[in-house]
Amino acid sequence: MTDASAPSLRAPETAVTPRLIATDLDGTLLHDDKTVSDRTIAALAAAERAGLEVFFVTGRPARWMGVVSDHVHGHGLAICANGAAVVDLHRGGRIVEVSPLERTAARQVVDALRGAAPGTSFAVERTGGIHYEPQYPPLLLDPAAVVAPAEKLLADDFVPPLGPEDADPDGPDGGTDLPAFPDQPVIKLLAHHPELDPDAFLALAREAAGGLATFTRSSPTALLEISGPGVSKAGTLARCCAERGIAPEEVVAFGDMPNDIAMLSWAGASYAMANAHPDVLAATTRRTASNNDDGVAAVIERILRDGHL
Repeated sequence: MTDASAPSLRAPETAVTPRLIATDLDGTLLHDDKTVSDRTIAALAAAERAGLEVFFVTGRPARWMGVVSDHVHGHGLAICANGAAVVDLHRGGRIVEVSPLERTAARQVVDALRGAAPGTSFAVERTGGIHYEPQYPPLLLDPAAVVAPAEKLLADDFVPPLGPEDADPDGPDGGTDLPAFPDQPVIKLLAHHPELDPDAFLALAREAAGGLATFTRSSPTALLEISGPGVSKAGTLARCCAERGIAPEEVVAFGDMPNDIAMLSWAGASYAMANAHPDVLAATTRRTASNNDDGVAAVIERILRDGHL
C-alpha cells in the first residue's frame, strides 16, 4: 500500500554526503513512552553542529510538539499534520504555513465514509485545536474541545459555544470574543472505526473518497488521517528542501507507518525502523534498530563518523 501523493520516485541511493535528516516522531524517534532518549538528543545536536539540518516530519498537530521543541536548533521548523502545517518551534509552535482541507471536501468525505463504513466517527483538527463527535474516542481529552456531529463542526457558519474560559471581560460585550470556526482552517480530518481492520479501513476509505482528499494512517487502531488532495509529508518536505537548495538524494529519512511511505519513497536514503509496518518495510531497502533501541541515533552517529551514508 503506497501513498500516491509522493512528488517523485526515490532518488538513486549513492554514497553522497547528507545535508538534511527528516524523521518521523512516534514509533520512530520517540520511545514508546513518548520520550526522547539522551542518546538521541546528543545525536541530533551533533548533527546540527556538523551542518546537517534536522526536520521533524510528523502526523502530530502543532500543540503536541513540546516533546521535541527543544531539540531543533538552526531553522526551528517542523512539518506537522502529515504535511498540512509547517510550525516554528522557536516561536512556541506557531503555525507559519497551512495546506488546508477545504470544508466542502471534508463534508463530502464524512458523507462518503458514513455510507461506506457505518459506525465511523470523526474528529476535526483545526489550527486552533481539535473537536470531535460524541462517539469519537479522543486520545487526549481537550477541555476546550467542542463535541458535536461532524457536519456541524464543518459548517461554514458554525460558531462554538462560549465557555467561561472564552470570556473577554474587556471586550465590547463583556465577554463574547471568540472566533468562528471558519476562521480556523481544517488541517486534518480524523475518522475512527471501532471494528474494522486498520489497513482494510484505509483501503475502503481510499476507494470511497480517494478523489476528495489524501488518506493515510499512523495509529495501530482503525484511525484514518485525512488531508487535502496532494497533501503529504513528502510534498511539504520536498518544498522545504527546494527552498534550501537541497536535492532529494541529500536527504536521509526515517519512518515506521503508512503515513511515512511517501516521504521514504522520495528521499535519497530511507530507513525503516525495526518495528515498522510491513508496507514500510516493503517500500524501503535500508533498516535500522527499533525506536526503543534508538535506531535514528544509530544511523546519525554512523553518518557523522563516516561522513557519508
